[in-house]
Amino acid sequence: MLRTENRELSLGTRRKSRELTLQMLFQSEMGKQTPDEVRRTFWSQRADVEHETRGFADDLFRMATERTAEIDALIQKHAEHWRLERMAAVDRNILRAAVAELIAYPETPKPVVINEALEIARKFSSPESVHFINGVLDSAAQNLELKK
Repeated sequence: MLRTENRELSLGTRRKSRELTLQMLFQSEMGKQTPDEVRRTFWSQRADVEHETRGFADDLFRMATERTAEIDALIQKHAEHWRLERMAAVDRNILRAAVAELIAYPETPKPVVINEALEIARKFSSPESVHFINGVLDSAAQNLELKK
């Protein structure tokens, strides 16, 4: 498991890993590829990615794909008046990656996970999406905190 190793990753390394996770989730969904197919094709074109960056991205992608039903249900619960299939694919996958991290890495401060998702949304999505993603993740994080 990569969790103990990842505590030592820098913010920049984690950001890059989160961006790669988003890209893998997007490729999986849009290309209708299995997680194994995504990993094989995705990493074959990115041989220069550092081991630590790849490890954290793989761990988040694995969590997001293994627990998609649970993650999607949590997103749906907190995305008032929005059905998952009506969301922009980028936004949906930013949410999936962030919720996967909230579940898999409870020791990472929730505001950090949310802020990182917002920075990725600023880079890959629209300005309106940033507010939407913030609201959904804030509510989902509070819900996960209550379940502890």
